[in-house]
Formats: sequence, structure tokens, C-alpha cells
Amino acid sequence: MVQIICLTFILLTMITDNIVSCQHNTPIQFPLINMLLKSAAPNYTPLFPGDPFDFLRDSFPLPNGLKNPLSEYDYIIVGAGSAGCVLAARLSEDPTVTVLLLEPGRPENFLTGVPSIAPYFQRTEYTWPYYMEPQPGVCLGMINKRCFWPRGRAVGGTGSINYMIYTRGRPEEWNRIAAAGNYGWSYEEVLKYYKKSERANLGGLENSPYRGRGGEMDIQFVNFRTPLVEAFLEAGRILGSPTVDYNSPEQLGFGYVQTNTRSGKRVSSARAFLRPNKKRSNLHIVPLATVTKVLIKKRSKTAYGVEYVKNHLKKKVTARREVILSAGPIASPQLLMLSGVGPKEHLKSFGIPVIQDLPVGKTLYDHITYPGLIFTVNVTGISMNENRDGNIQNVLDWLQFGDNVVASPGGVEAIGYIKTPLSNPQDQIPDIELISIGASLVADGGPTGSKAVRRGMMISEDIFNKAYGTIDNTDSWSVFPMLLHPRSVGYLELKDSNPFSYPRMYGNYLTHPIDVATLIASIRYAQALIATPPFQRYGMKLHKAQFPTCRGIQYDSDEYWECAIRTITATLHHQIATCRMGPARDPQAVVDPELRVHGINHLRVADSSILPRTVSVHTHAPAVMIGEKAADLIKYTWS
Repeated sequence: MVQIICLTFILLTMITDNIVSCQHNTPIQFPLINMLLKSAAPNYTPLFPGDPFDFLRDSFPLPNGLKNPLSEYDYIIVGAGSAGCVLAARLSEDPTVTVLLLEPGRPENFLTGVPSIAPYFQRTEYTWPYYMEPQPGVCLGMINKRCFWPRGRAVGGTGSINYMIYTRGRPEEWNRIAAAGNYGWSYEEVLKYYKKSERANLGGLENSPYRGRGGEMDIQFVNFRTPLVEAFLEAGRILGSPTVDYNSPEQLGFGYVQTNTRSGKRVSSARAFLRPNKKRSNLHIVPLATVTKVLIKKRSKTAYGVEYVKNHLKKKVTARREVILSAGPIASPQLLMLSGVGPKEHLKSFGIPVIQDLPVGKTLYDHITYPGLIFTVNVTGISMNENRDGNIQNVLDWLQFGDNVVASPGGVEAIGYIKTPLSNPQDQIPDIELISIGASLVADGGPTGSKAVRRGMMISEDIFNKAYGTIDNTDSWSVFPMLLHPRSVGYLELKDSNPFSYPRMYGNYLTHPIDVATLIASIRYAQALIATPPFQRYGMKLHKAQFPTCRGIQYDSDEYWECAIRTITATLHHQIATCRMGPARDPQAVVDPELRVHGINHLRVADSSILPRTVSVHTHAPAVMIGEKAADLIKYTWS
């Protein structure tokens, strides 16, 4: 909500400027606004050059007065994302070892902690602005007809810009990963690592054996709720989905969203694991440092360090024990290939000397959604709306109490897991997650507002106006159906040998007919939901979107919904499997069950790229769990 941003800026500016003016007796013309807009807004040119209020960002100075990192460490971790932050904190618990954490992004600032403006950060300096390669038949309503894949570029990674949804996956999903030869990855074995990180403060679940209470990452319900979330939960019960703790293993159902927040503010991995430990003398955190290559001895196939660029200077640092890639599902496979680990013929085509022939990037899964299901209501003020909610009182209340609309994670209020008729009736694995939002795409300010949600998804303004212009900036509700287990498989490859080029990413969305059919089935389920009395109390009606891409197709037919899905095809930022985990006998595996790169000594990958198949999760929580488990694996190796 841009109004909330601006009001927060003004509030902080008044406080800061008053202090400075009292000291120096001279007025200051909004330097704080310049800095914060520079941090939060794309293509913003400050009135005053420089970054005089950099203190509003987190800072990670090197300890003991060091001006530069050391030339050698025991462990080098590449990427301060959801997994990398955990790994750095856990490894540096041993005061006898040294840990270097390199991150190409900046530290978080005050605004990244505001849950309600999560959509705004999809197009800022805190993201890598990746695009999927053009694919016929999907993302037809997006700018340039390309799917936008923003990933976090910050100390905290994508966990600094996501919607903070905390999910763990079903027992059957983890057990089948373990059954494929990935020892140590069954549900019971990963559960202990989920619980280790978790500091659950979820009213009513205090005695649950599946929750952790002594960890660093706060997991809480969102205190602010619209009446529409109660309608969602009640409608679910009518259709046979109980209200549950959806992270418990007993049964599928609907539940209030669980988020990694504390008192209404985001708790990323950086805030939970790095900030409290940044003064450790053996933990060196270096932001704005881009690793360009892993150094590997060709004869012994042993990783011994990395090259990186900071302040336009190339530097080298070596590792006495291990190099661990935690750069995420796009950058980790890219870095492996740039370093000579990947598909032999592909690397040779760019003149990269091949050290180990592995199927890096050959498998890529992603969770996609159709965000265009918008339902109108006949009650004014019942849903969230940027223009109505963006006021100074809400900002002040949030700063003090953290329990109002500003604390809402991008409007998400609840999620539910369902099995459509196309799912396997023999298991308890859902094929759709429903994300209940106390607003919709039309609630982000309308013609005079920020339009942060639609812009964050890169929806074409012309397509949006023709489909939703008649209800823009009105009260509404929406549900995002997330395709949990796509049959369509993508891949990733290098564009060239330049480490600053983005790789080529091929999602292959909706190339399998079951994926299309499953999403259509989820839309039919949503229509059944809103036909129940809890929603009909509010006069709920599905808006008839007029997509130019779907002219001549009968509205509400399966053909229409397939066209609509192909028009607004949106990622939920859950790319996985590009550094797939598996035993040596698995021809698709890049790392083994202990996350060691096959055929390379002293090199591991520890992030969501290692997940070998889809899981019913938003990938932040599994990445934290992977960081926890990787730390124990590494400690055991070197004990």
C-alpha cells in the first residue's frame, strides 16, 4: 500500500528531521524520503545523492575492526537466503571455526518488515528481475507475454520479500522422497528440524507435539482478519474440509494462515538467525558480494574456495573445509555450471572446462496459480482496500501494537488443502492449495493507487483494465488456487559464460493436460465454496472477466477457464529441483542425500534447489529446515 509507505516515510522523516534540526538549527528537505524511496521504489532518482540514512538498513560490519574479509575460512557459504542464514548461524556456533557468508544483495531495511507491502517488493532492488523464456500459450496477459520470476536479492533472500506463509508439507510427500533413496529425509526426520527452528505462538496449539517453541523463527497467526476469512473456513467445513492446523499431519483441511512474523512484523531468516549473532567474531557477513565461480581442483575434483566481485574488484577466498552453495534454485545451478559442474555438452558449447558431468538444471518444478478469480460483495468496507486502509492512524497503531491491517501478509488470511477428482484417491496428498485473500487484485489502489499487486505480477495494464476495470478499487474477495504437483517439468540452462548474465529458464507451464484440468477443477471448487450460505450472506458473485485473449469462447466453459488461466499465469516463486537430490544411481541427481555434489569433494548445495520433487509447501520453511539439517550434516562430517 503506497499510502502506508508514504505515511511511514513522513512519520520517520518528521522524527529524524526534528532531531537534526534541533542540533543544527537548519531545515532539512526530506532526506529520509529520498533514501527510503531509493530503497523501495524502482527507477527512483533521489533529490540528494548518496545514502545518508543507511543506518535504517540492517548492518553487518566485520568484527574486531576488520576492514576486509580474511583470505581463508573453514566454511564459505554462498547466499544469505532462507537456508544460508540458518547455516551460517549454526556453523558459527562452534567458536573454533570461521564462517564467511557472501551475499550479492543489500541488508533489509525498515520497510521490508512491513507485511502488507510485500507485493510492492517484487519490482525493487531487493529482487532479481528474472523472466521465464517466452512460451507460447501461457502468460498471454503479462507484459511482453513473459512470465515474471522475481527472486530475493537481499540478506534474507526471498524470505525478505515473500508473503511469509509457513507450510511444511504432508508426511506422505517426505516419506516418498526418502523412499527414493534419500536417507534421512522422511517426515519424522525432517520434522525435528522444522521444530528446531520454530518458536510457535499459535493460540490453541500450545500442546501440539508437532510444534516447536524454543527456536529462533517466530510462527504466529495474523491478528487482523476480515469477516471473509470466517466465511471461507465455514464454507470449507460445509464442503467437508475441517478447520485444522494445516501443518499437523493428521488430516487435510483449512486453517488461518501461519506466518513467520513477530508482533505483526516480518521475521526473515536474516532477522531470526543473523541479526542476533552478527557480533560473533568467527562469523563474517559480506553483503553486495557476487560470487562468480567456485574454485575446484580439476585433478582431485576438490572445491577449495570461490571468486567473487565486490566494489567492482575481483577477489578470491579459500576454504579449509567446505564451500556450500545456498544461492537458491536459480543462482546455485548457474554457479555450478559456471564452475564446470553440469551437463557436459552444454558447458562445452560456452567454452567452460568440464570438471564433472552432472544434470544440473535439467529438472525444474514450479508452483503456479491463477489470480484472476475475483468475487464482488454487496457490503461496503468488508474487505481490505489500499485507499481506505492507508491512513496515518493505521500506521501509528501498527508501529505500536502490530495487530491491524498493516500486519496482514499481502492480504492472505487463510489457506486450505483439497483433493480434486484428478488426484490420487489412495493417498492424503492434496493437489491444490487454496489461498484465501481478504481483498483481490483490484484492491491495490485503483487508477490513483500504487497498483503494486498487478504490477508485481507484471500483468498488462490493457488486459487488466478490460478484464477488471469495471470493478477496480471496489470491495472484493479472491482465492488463489495453487497447483501443488504439476506434471509439467521445466529446465534451466546458461545463457553464456558471463556470471552476470541471467540464465535461461524454461517453465514449460501447462504442457501436461492434467495440470490444466486440475486448475479448472479448483475453479469449480471455488465456485461451490462461494455458493454456500456463509459467502452468500455477503452477496458474493464471481466477476465475469472479459479477456481480449478469450473472445468468442463461451464464458464459464472449461475452454474459457483454460484460456483465462493461460492469460494470467502467475508463479508463486517456488522453483525447485534444479540441483536435485538423489542417490548415485539416480540419473537426474546432482547432490546426494547429504547434499554433497556428486563427484566433487568439499562442495555441497543447501537450499530449495535440492528438493527432488514437488511438496505441498511454500518453500521458505523447507529452505530453513534444509539449512538446519545441512548444518548438522556438515558438523558430523568434520567432528
